[in-house]
Amino acid sequence: MESPPPLLYLDVDGPLIPFGGPAGRQPEYLTPRRIREVLGPEAAGNPLLARLDPRRGARIAGLACRPVWATTWQHEANICVAPLLGLPRLPVLEEPADADPLNPLDALPPGLHWKTPLLVGHAAGGAFAWLDDEIGAADRNWVAAHHTGPALLLRVDPQVGLTEDDFTVLEEWLREPY
Repeated sequence: MESPPPLLYLDVDGPLIPFGGPAGRQPEYLTPRRIREVLGPEAAGNPLLARLDPRRGARIAGLACRPVWATTWQHEANICVAPLLGLPRLPVLEEPADADPLNPLDALPPGLHWKTPLLVGHAAGGAFAWLDDEIGAADRNWVAAHHTGPALLLRVDPQVGLTEDDFTVLEEWLREPY
């Protein structure tokens, strides 16, 4: 029996919406008019949405994987981001309902991203790639110690967002047999 394609966990802020660096440095791909056409008048006021490059959506859709939102945007990613990228609604990685909202990070080791244990649990030993701008050594160590399947943790420069080099690394990794 053939394994399902690897999961692809996608962060929004940083990889898909670049930020940081000098003011006015970030390119804008979408006009307020286009954003209104796709999402309605309420969304046109979010200046970050203009930084979404629709070409990234086509690249993601063409990958041999199963994309999942892994972002603080949570379900808003399907409402605001996916339509502008030309992506369908994607599953959303959510914090467990029983998480302590007052101290959600207390139980995590220092430097470990809150998403890391959730990704590992959600992937359940299956192959996954994670695109995020906040991946660090603690996350790599956690995945190596707690995940039995193949994993690619690809840190994206938040000032630039996903690049062709990032897609090349991801596509090469996805070509491996899982």
